[in-house]
Amino acid sequence: MNIYDLDLQGLTAQLAELGQPAFRARQIYAHLYKKLANDFAAMTDLSAALREQLAAKFQIGGLELVREQTTDDGLTRKVLWRCPGNAVIETVLMIYPPDRATICVSTQAGCAMGCVFCATGKLGLLRNISSGEIMEQVLHFERYLRTEGAAIAKRHGGPVPDHITNLVFMGMGEPFANYDRWWAAVERLNDKQGFNLGARNMTVSTVGLVKGIRQLADEALQVNLAVSLHAPNDQLRSELMPVNDRFDISDLMDAVRYYTDKTHRRVSFEYVLLDDKNDTPELAAQLASLVKGMLCHVNLIPWNPVPGTPLTRSHRERVTAFQRVVQAAGISCTVRVERGVEIAAACGQLAALPAPTSPMNLY
Repeated sequence: MNIYDLDLQGLTAQLAELGQPAFRARQIYAHLYKKLANDFAAMTDLSAALREQLAAKFQIGGLELVREQTTDDGLTRKVLWRCPGNAVIETVLMIYPPDRATICVSTQAGCAMGCVFCATGKLGLLRNISSGEIMEQVLHFERYLRTEGAAIAKRHGGPVPDHITNLVFMGMGEPFANYDRWWAAVERLNDKQGFNLGARNMTVSTVGLVKGIRQLADEALQVNLAVSLHAPNDQLRSELMPVNDRFDISDLMDAVRYYTDKTHRRVSFEYVLLDDKNDTPELAAQLASLVKGMLCHVNLIPWNPVPGTPLTRSHRERVTAFQRVVQAAGISCTVRVERGVEIAAACGQLAALPAPTSPMNLY
């Protein structure tokens, strides 16, 4: 049994089967999520006999680290994992000196949503991953920052975080298509007795699964919401994102308004810009009209190259022109900073592929 799949209540029940009191479960839980122990032998405040019982009953994680790649002078780091059953997932750490370290976490191996501009979507859905496999991605990079943070700071001549400050569920997969396991991981990450990451430091991205948006609005934890929009009308959005045939823009906007009315939290609309596809001033005006009056922010993302896809990214001038139209309507609108493109670690590129053999010409 992967011990990361258990919350504190579940761990307490498992320890009770071994004849152990509840406080032992709390000790082990703290070892796992505060001290980041990845070996029962390191839990020296437990008896040797209990450590042997734990090692016989549980494993600490089940992911196999296959490959690590770095870019941006070491500030962006991507890990390829093999899951039990041979499916693969990827996780990305992005360090922004002096005070931010963001981890981009996968919630599925592959993805069934089929967005035409996304490398992960080309894989199809391989399998859902467990809450423990989600946790393991986070804990790996938390250990990395704690042990290597000082060396990274020295190399860059200034402070960097020694812990994860922000978490985005924007890796491989659609989180709301694996909602229960994803939410179990969110609760464990937020647990003050465990990892203790504030819910407001977490953001989940969805292609627009309406039921999931409404369910998130009703949850107690205030996790931020990002919605992958990518087109301001149904015809174009269905062409780019098959999910729009199930949940059209009207249904999606109703769900987003429910979320903002219930939580009073701003939604981020993600918009990948594709050259001569969805980046015209006319479409920018449509987008502005669609979201005007909503509690929202528009995040423009110049498309990141995906091998075998007959698409090109918008030229910088078109990106700027698009942004100006949206901003002129009084809507907050920014362009995402590029990170990790050289190792296929940027938005839409995660597909367990090797790094490109030559530098990518983005413009």
